[in-house]
Formats: sequence, structure tokens, C-alpha cells
Amino acid sequence: MTIIEDAPVAQRTSDVTARRSAPAAPPYPIGDKPVRSTQDRVADLVELQEKVVRGPSAKATEAQHAKGKLTARERIDLLFDKGTFTEVEGLRRHRATGFGMEAKRPHSDGVITGWGLVDGREVFVYAHDFRIFGGALGEAHATKIHKIMDMASAAGAPIVGLCDGAGARIQEGVTALAGYGGIFQRNVRNSGVIPQISVIMGPCAGGAAYSPALTDFVFMVRETSQMFITGPDVVQAVTGEQITQNELGGADVHTGVSGVAQFAYDTEEECLQEVRYLLSLLPANNRELPPRTAVDDPEDRRTDSLVNLVPAERGRSYDMRRVIEEIADDGEYFEVHERWAGNVICALTRMGGQVAGIVANQPSDLAGVLDISSSEKAARFVQFCDAFNIPLVTLVDVPGFLPGVDQEHGGVIRHGAKLLYAYCNATVPRISVVLRKAYGGAYIVMDSQSIGADLTLAWPTNEIAVMGAEGAANVIFRREIAASDDPEGTRARLIEEYQNKLMHPYYAAEHGLVDDVIHPGETRIKLITALKMLRAKYSALPSRKHGNQPQ
Repeated sequence: MTIIEDAPVAQRTSDVTARRSAPAAPPYPIGDKPVRSTQDRVADLVELQEKVVRGPSAKATEAQHAKGKLTARERIDLLFDKGTFTEVEGLRRHRATGFGMEAKRPHSDGVITGWGLVDGREVFVYAHDFRIFGGALGEAHATKIHKIMDMASAAGAPIVGLCDGAGARIQEGVTALAGYGGIFQRNVRNSGVIPQISVIMGPCAGGAAYSPALTDFVFMVRETSQMFITGPDVVQAVTGEQITQNELGGADVHTGVSGVAQFAYDTEEECLQEVRYLLSLLPANNRELPPRTAVDDPEDRRTDSLVNLVPAERGRSYDMRRVIEEIADDGEYFEVHERWAGNVICALTRMGGQVAGIVANQPSDLAGVLDISSSEKAARFVQFCDAFNIPLVTLVDVPGFLPGVDQEHGGVIRHGAKLLYAYCNATVPRISVVLRKAYGGAYIVMDSQSIGADLTLAWPTNEIAVMGAEGAANVIFRREIAASDDPEGTRARLIEEYQNKLMHPYYAAEHGLVDDVIHPGETRIKLITALKMLRAKYSALPSRKHGNQPQ
């Protein structure tokens, strides 16, 4: 047997270097026609890729900018860390025929798909390119979105949709509609599995509007983005009402009236920056905990200013946002649905570097009562936090549910039950703090101990009761007050008696319904300590396909 010794490393390296520097072999002929070299083909590829990146034409780009809008690729550049975006199927073209479509087959087919990094974490994206077919969805366009949604699901990473499209591509008929069906199916399948964010940056009409409604958060840009099922022309033809696109489905309408969108910003740059911030607060998927960060705000910082911030008189108003600022790291929080149903606050924040979701009554808006809209707003937020392992902190100061014929006929029972269901179904760490009043069914619904809160704390200003002392005394002692020679004096005496017996700050603690009554200055410390203790909480739900929650 002959043994061949390996060549020295220096010799092998020299051979490789020589091969790399050797001139390429000339193209060899096949018949009478020479075959183009690999270098020529690579040059063709580079030219084609540059053309795809430039888009259909400079004129189309100018028209997009003239509307106050960025191009799809400019938006992607703002969303992702510089140089991290990888495109998928950039050379895809439609295969439709008829109506002149066979003569118009631009690459990308009006949607850019791919993935990149946001603050070093992987995120997937699809972005409608309005310069190509007005961003309208056709078969190939939809297939690209289906693929990137499936890739995001498989990778366990968030997906962001930058929506700027004119709906279904009419020239492709029912195949375009089927494409929407595939998107909706994936929206639902990915719900609670990976975060889904829709950013409306232009028109989003007809069936296209249902996909954002199925996602977790919807961002909009004022003046340039609109969402509606039927546009102003159809509305006028059917109802006779005259209305503009922004009045019908603009950013301020959907963030302040309909509740369809959570966030509205004046510019696309600001909007995309806030999308990046939201992503920094979210886990990549439902199998991970939210990202922790190091903070300079001391975990043992006291919050003694809260003693004077929240008045003891239950009828006096104050801004609950200032309470949140005191307990949050560096006073920072990210409010969801700020302009809709303002009587309850929903926000993401960090305490001790750990992400938490806050649900809080807002005494400065409708006295902090729960109603149809606020119940629905809080329920959806609780469900989102539970789906993505974000612990919940509930700040309670609620006088009850809003009374009224409109509320009852509008289904306040059904909508209030949504919030009750969301809390009862949540398995994430749950901590509630009763700051002041907590009356009736609203007290139970706002994550009381009886529906499964892990830890319930209260300030010495708390009043937990079936109803306010005045109302309770009027019901219990109605006859005694009526028969008294001094009804007002008797009523005042009996109100005080009821307060002393059943509404003193320690009554709930004495009965085990509150775990501790704490100094307001210790609120942040107690919350951070509890969040650390509950970080590894595990709670299994009954075996079932899914519950039948109120609708």
C-alpha cells in the first residue's frame, strides 16, 4: 500500500491562491453560438437586482413622495437595523393574462417580503409597494405574503405588515379574493403564537381591512392612511351621506371613535420608530418571556409622592398616568388605545427591567367607571398579555359600571363579561393594587383575588364594598331614615356607621380578600418583588379545544 503524504499547508494555500487569480476560461461555443460566461450572467443578475430595488420608475417614486408617503423600501429601511434586511422572492412576477396584464409583469408584483433585525432581534415583514398596481393584491402577491407569514411562524418571530394597497386586483378576479382568504387564515392561526403588527400607511379598503383587524396592534399615519369596508362613493350612493376618506376611516377616527386602531402618528418616520419601540417590549413568540433589560432606576426606589398624588376623598379626581409614571422604570410606559375609552388605561412598561402590562382605571375620565368600550379595550389587552407571557398589574380605583339605558341596551353585561373572562382565563402573573374605591361587580372584574389574582395589595385609602356608603345606607336604612324626625341627620349617622363597620381600609384584609395593606411609598418596591417571585409561575388550563368567550 502506497502512502501519500499531505502537501504542506503553505503549499496548499499557494495553490488555492493561484487558482483564484487565474483568468477565467473563455466561453466555449455550442454550435455557432458562444455561451455567455458566468461573469456576464452575474453582471446581469446585479443589474436586475438594482432595477428591482429602484422600482418601476422615477416618476412613480416622485408621485408617492408627492402624496407625503415613503416608498415601501424606504419604510423597510426605517423599520430594520441598517443593512440587516434580507428579501424573499424579489424576482416574483404574476402570471395573469387578459386586460393587458400579460404586458405588465413587474418584478416583486407589488409587495416586498423578507426579514431583518430590529434592535438585534429577528422580525419578518411584508410591505405593499403602491408604485406597482397601486399595491393591489393578486395571486402571486398573495402567495408571497402567505410564504413570509409561514416563515415567521416557523421561525417564531414577529411579523409586521406595512399596508399601502388598493385592495384586490380586479383584473385577476376571484383568485385575488382567495389570496385574502389565505392571509386571514394565517392571521388567525398565528394569533397568540407570534406578535402580529399592522401599519396602515395608505389606503386599506374592502376585504384588505380585515387582516389588520385580526392582528394584535394597528398603527396609522394621519392624513395619508385610511381604512374602511366601503368607501365614500359607495356610502353616498347607498345612504346619501357625503363624507371624505379621512372622515370615514382616517387615523383619528379609528383611534378615537371606532377603536379599530391603537396608535396614530403625524409622520411615517415617527410611526415606524414607535413600531420598533413596541417590538422591544414584546417576546418573539408565545414560548418566550418578554426581554429583560438593565435599567438605572433603582428597584428599591420609594414612591412617597403618591401619598399626596392620590386624594383620599373618593369623589376627587386625579390622573392615573402620574401613578404609572411613579412606579415605572424611569417613568416610561407605552400606552395602548390612548384616545379610545379613556376611562381605562392599558399600557406596557418595565419595572425592575421586567416588562409588565398595566390595566388601570382613570378617575379623570368618567370617574374611572367601566363601560362597554373600556371593558372591551381592557379585555383585549389582558388577552394579549396572557398570550405572550407578559405579567399583569391592575391599578384599581373604580366606582362601578356606567349606568344608563344606552349602556344596558348596548350590551354592557356582555362586554363586561369579556373583561371578566379575560382575567379568569389568564395564567400569567397577576397582581392587583386597590388604590382607593372598588365597588360592586366592577371590583370583582378588575382582577380581584376571588377571580384568581396571585397577589392583591391595597393602600390605606382603599374602600372595597358592594356600593358607596351613601347608596348602601339609603337601601339598608330606608325605613329608619324615612321615620326619623331628622332624616338628614339620621342618614349622615347611618352612613358613618356603615363606613366604620364595612368600609374601613382593613376590612378586606381581615377577611383574607386582600393580601396586604401597604404604604403608597412602597408600591414600586412591592410590585417588583412580586414580579420577581412570580416570574416562573406556571398554571395549566383545563383540557379543551377553546372556551366560548362572550362576543
